[in-house]
Amino acid sequence: MRRSVTKYTVARMLVALILLLPVLWAVWASLQPVERIFAPPGGVHESTGEFATDNYTSAMTRLPFGRFLANSFVITLASTIGAVLSCSVAGFAFARLRWRGRRIAFALAVATMAIPLNLLILPQFLIFERLGWVNTYKPLIVPHWLAASGFFVFLFRQAFKSIPRAYEDAARLEGATNWQLYWHIMLPMIRPVVAAVAAMSAVGSWNAFFAPMIYLSDFETYPASVGLRMFHAMEGTWPNLMMAAAVVSMIPPLVIVLVGQRWLMRRIDQ
Repeated sequence: MRRSVTKYTVARMLVALILLLPVLWAVWASLQPVERIFAPPGGVHESTGEFATDNYTSAMTRLPFGRFLANSFVITLASTIGAVLSCSVAGFAFARLRWRGRRIAFALAVATMAIPLNLLILPQFLIFERLGWVNTYKPLIVPHWLAASGFFVFLFRQAFKSIPRAYEDAARLEGATNWQLYWHIMLPMIRPVVAAVAAMSAVGSWNAFFAPMIYLSDFETYPASVGLRMFHAMEGTWPNLMMAAAVVSMIPPLVIVLVGQRWLMRRIDQ
């Protein structure tokens, strides 16, 4: 038994190492002079062991990458809050409220997950252009406040349905309204689901590239994902600086995933 557990642990470590190889190479490349990155093995540039730590300073100053990161924080924070609130309210309505057409509406919400995103690009762009939202953050934030993710709505609906009816009956006897039942009783009971949805929404918003490329045209409004592309276009001969910027942009979503995972595991163990 102990030997099988050891083999399983070794296998997991090997898989994790393979998956981390691109990240490790990016960290290594971000600390190298540009001529050493693509030098042949055993070349003259392979002999020195010095790290070019000033690559990170250069990467932050060649382009306003600090501004790009701040823009990503704004978009991610607003989108995450909107996704959690709107999708949880929709999930609560589908799971706990009784209203005509509820089953059909839920089926339509789930069916949106089967629609290819490429089919929605043009109609969404035309709608946002008519509203005057192009070159603003509204197309990147407002849909998250309208329960646009059928998957998140489905997760919240299933979580709310799993709560025993006795809690709702007790709250109703005490005179709780629908909003009080949702906010003060039901939502705190599904905090692991809230954390999971928040983490997935935050990472997705932080790494989003296609939508910002479509809707944003002002250089100062670019998030980090588009800023990296501009870095490649303008500084393509400096892959070490681009890798330094990429490593910096990877830190926030990595922290979100690690902190969210530890918090979620702690809540499950309780």
